[in-house]
Amino acid sequence: MDPIATGPGLENLTFEFSGGRPVGAFAPVLAGVVGSGNLEVLLEPLAAPVCRFEVQTSARGFGAIWAAVLGDFQQRHGLAGVAVSIHDMGATPAVVGLRLAQAAAEIAR
Repeated sequence: MDPIATGPGLENLTFEFSGGRPVGAFAPVLAGVVGSGNLEVLLEPLAAPVCRFEVQTSARGFGAIWAAVLGDFQQRHGLAGVAVSIHDMGATPAVVGLRLAQAAAEIAR
C-alpha cells in the first residue's frame, strides 16, 4: 500500500483487515480529540466483512508503524463491518492503541 500525499505536512494511509467478529448495527462512535500529540478516532458501520482504517496524519513516513499498530489492534479485536477514520496530530503508538480500544469498547456495549 502506498500513502497518498494530500498536501504539505499531511499523509493519507488506508489499511484493510479481514474481520472475524461482525459488530452489527451501531451508532457512530468518536474517541479522542485532534490536538498536538493526540488523535481523533471515529468508528462507523461498514457494509463489508472487513475493518477499514483511513488515517490522515501530520507525521509523514510512518506507514509501517501505522500498519503494525493497526494490525495489532485488529488481531486483538477482530472487528468486521467497521470503518475507522483517524485524524492524527503526532500521537504515539500507545495513544493510538488507547483511543482505538476506547472506541471499540463503546460499540461492544
